[in-house]
Amino acid sequence: QVQLVESGGGLVQPGGSLRLSCAASGSIFGINTMGWYRQAPGMQRELVATGTSGGSTNSASSVKGRFTISRDNAKNTVYLQMNSLKPEDTAVYYCTAFIMAMDRSARDYWGQGTQVTVSS
Repeated sequence: QVQLVESGGGLVQPGGSLRLSCAASGSIFGINTMGWYRQAPGMQRELVATGTSGGSTNSASSVKGRFTISRDNAKNTVYLQMNSLKPEDTAVYYCTAFIMAMDRSARDYWGQGTQVTVSS
């Protein structure tokens, strides 16, 4: 069984910073892409940033220059450093990863989500 566990969300003032973490655990053979999506109330879930095991990254234009995705492959963990936060960044942030399990089945997995609220 594979699971993703997120941490690091919370309430922060505009201009502040937060760091989200997401650790994958269980019967893991390998992990390809890991990333973050977010969903604000009444909105569709949208891509924030992704990173491959080889180090390539991709991020939404709305967060470029403010958010940085990174990975610790040895720990099966992905991070999202969020700086210069704006009220429009308020959303539930979801971690995702494409994981091959020990039984060689492979699919996308999702975390439970962590709330990020940017407000004064």
